[in-house]
Amino acid sequence: MTTPPENVTDEPNDFVDAGVLEAGPVRLEPLDVHHVDDLCKAAEGDRTSFGLTSVPHGREQTWEYVQRAVAARQVRQAVPFAVLDRQTGVAVGTSRFCYLEFWRWSDTDRPRAPDQPDAAQIGYTWLAAHAQGTGVNRWAKRLMLELAFETWRLGRVTLRTDARNTRSRRAILSLGATFEGVLRATQVGYDGQIRDSASYSVLDTEWPRVRDELDRRLQR
Repeated sequence: MTTPPENVTDEPNDFVDAGVLEAGPVRLEPLDVHHVDDLCKAAEGDRTSFGLTSVPHGREQTWEYVQRAVAARQVRQAVPFAVLDRQTGVAVGTSRFCYLEFWRWSDTDRPRAPDQPDAAQIGYTWLAAHAQGTGVNRWAKRLMLELAFETWRLGRVTLRTDARNTRSRRAILSLGATFEGVLRATQVGYDGQIRDSASYSVLDTEWPRVRDELDRRLQR
């Protein structure tokens, strides 16, 4: 059974202006500088789960983190969100679409406008320690995947994480994404070590099944 977002505001003309998405306990807002104070507090608590994740520390780092995300949106390279507790209106983390792909189509075969991406990666996800394991991440990803497949009509969404990050890998699998394998020595990890990346994906043809199973899990 499909559970669409309960409220979508500021419906975009441009895909990078994604507006506000809400469902369950979560509200996604376009990430901006007014989220800095909340995100500082969100990152100040228990940071033991952040060892393999890029999470700013302190106001200066958080300000720079948000400014870089906003700049990436302005040049159409990313669509970053603040993840808010819907009841309190407080930001408890972030996530974004990044590494946007524009495939080469013939004009007659193109399924979407030339300035619309064909695929994207969801990344830069982190949540305050108190929000982890509460379902917030799953609700946020539900909203993002629906935006990707039902509004933008993407062909593919990729999710990647440090292969050592078992918490992140379990969370991605719980969304219904398919494990594609481990890419060796892809980048420097956030702990300074060269990391392997575990790669997962959801395809547009898989989305109805993934969506329905995800909805069943969210309703339990």
